[in-house]
Amino acid sequence: MHKTDENDQQATLELQPVSIPEPNFPLAPVEIPVDTVLTEPASADVELPPLPEPEPEPEAVTDPEPLMVSAQEPEPLIVALAEPALEPIETTEQEAFVETTEPVSVVEPDAIAEPADDDAQAETNLAPPVPVALTVVPTKVQFSTFNLEPALEKAISELGYEYCTPIQAQSLRYTLRGYDVTGKAQTGTGKTAAFLITIINDLLKNPIQDTRFIGEPRAIVLAPTRELVQQIASDAANLTKNTDLHVVTLVGGEDYQKQLRQVDKRPVDIVVATPGRLIDFLQQDHLYLGLVELLVIDEADRMLDMGFIPQVRTIVSRTPHKDCRQTLLFSATFTPEIIELTSRWAMDPIMIEIQPERVATDNVEQLVYLVTTEDKYKLLYNLIAAEGADRVIVFNNRRDQVRKLADNLYRHGVSCGLLSGEVAQNKRVRTLEEFRDGTIKVLVATDVAGRGLHIDDVTHVINYSLPEEADDYVHRIGRTGRAGSVGTSISFACEEDSFLLPNIEKTLGQKLPCVYPDASLLAEPPPFSRATHFKDESKPARSGGSSRSGQGRSGGGKPRPRR
Repeated sequence: MHKTDENDQQATLELQPVSIPEPNFPLAPVEIPVDTVLTEPASADVELPPLPEPEPEPEAVTDPEPLMVSAQEPEPLIVALAEPALEPIETTEQEAFVETTEPVSVVEPDAIAEPADDDAQAETNLAPPVPVALTVVPTKVQFSTFNLEPALEKAISELGYEYCTPIQAQSLRYTLRGYDVTGKAQTGTGKTAAFLITIINDLLKNPIQDTRFIGEPRAIVLAPTRELVQQIASDAANLTKNTDLHVVTLVGGEDYQKQLRQVDKRPVDIVVATPGRLIDFLQQDHLYLGLVELLVIDEADRMLDMGFIPQVRTIVSRTPHKDCRQTLLFSATFTPEIIELTSRWAMDPIMIEIQPERVATDNVEQLVYLVTTEDKYKLLYNLIAAEGADRVIVFNNRRDQVRKLADNLYRHGVSCGLLSGEVAQNKRVRTLEEFRDGTIKVLVATDVAGRGLHIDDVTHVINYSLPEEADDYVHRIGRTGRAGSVGTSISFACEEDSFLLPNIEKTLGQKLPCVYPDASLLAEPPPFSRATHFKDESKPARSGGSSRSGQGRSGGGKPRPRR
């Protein structure tokens, strides 16, 4: 309700309490002069008070401390609360703190959709999340400041990590205290370690003393692609190597029975899975999610794009109610759909946004070669043969183009691998391992490798054809220049796709240097020295263990006791 007093020209914004399942932070009327915006930036010298204990069914409200409220809005608004009060983290150098400089997102009441009627565990009375607009103070935060469990802290130290990335520093201060968090951060910012550290520390800190049963995980991590799941599982294995925690990876395209044997081996603690394969295990009663304590949904925006949200909704409905589990959701964007999912699945989530100063990393030197279609392959071969091109990823847009390109490089004596959707999963995993260990020099890939893969020391990314979406360009070049190293991105712009450059430059916020290649870079490659190697695998032969039908019905696995 918005009232105006004609005598003093002040505006009063009255906020009605939101009906939520459990007591939330209280709201109170806030009096603000017209045409005045109040902000209260955080200060490093102010010690945040401890989080107040919630009162059951509060009858009186106290004044909130809004991050930013404007009295110029004519319609009634639901104004999100400021971040919960937390005591500052004591560090050996400086205090880690948050400075709020951006306006807080305001959620319209109609923006929250009604829960699906057919959900097995319908979430009702959705309350808007608690947005926190964050900018990162240039302060180094050490992992040791979080008082992690000794086995976990030892693993982090053995991996050579001492300081947190921004998303780790800002999210861990909440997640380690049990808050639900929705984080916005680009790939390669360290968000995987942020949620894995939270999971592992919680499981080690709160061991189960009672008898445990097979197939009852304590934590679930969902990711949209097999490659990303494999990467998360690899990071989890590194962080749990000094513990007895059991991590299981479930992805489609691989032997179902082999994965089932891992589930049956001993009580599982962490399951990292793609939605489809996890549902397979649920439908065959090989997994029970009623005891899940932590749920992580990674790259939620890609889940939306790939149509996985119905599957994710089914999985979430099998877990305990959101007030009985901790939910962490990460996304590269905060769209209205992501906000709705956050409200539906998380309990009063803290929304953390880490905005890089630049879309593309400063560690990547970007260059565009203006070249004809006929000269593209000559340019590619000579760039790969040049000194300093030690580990190269070449991107192309279509599977058939990638296969032909990889085959031509192989026939010219270049050690290369192929990564696309038509390649069987076991071959894709083997190719990535060979690329990581240096067995192969060049990886030719579609955009299936553009997101979520963490491969160190990639010296060059070459866009043989420009991507149609500017965001894909950003993700492609993000494969190099990682972890402080310097990388090079080279794009080919021919007469067919040069019109895509303006949109890419607009997204980057900068002009890209466009030059013509030297004559030496357009020299003819030598004759082929090897026979063809990469064949069309779009219709692979049927093999046992990869088909969904009959997998769980043919007697695999022992009957497991249930509670």
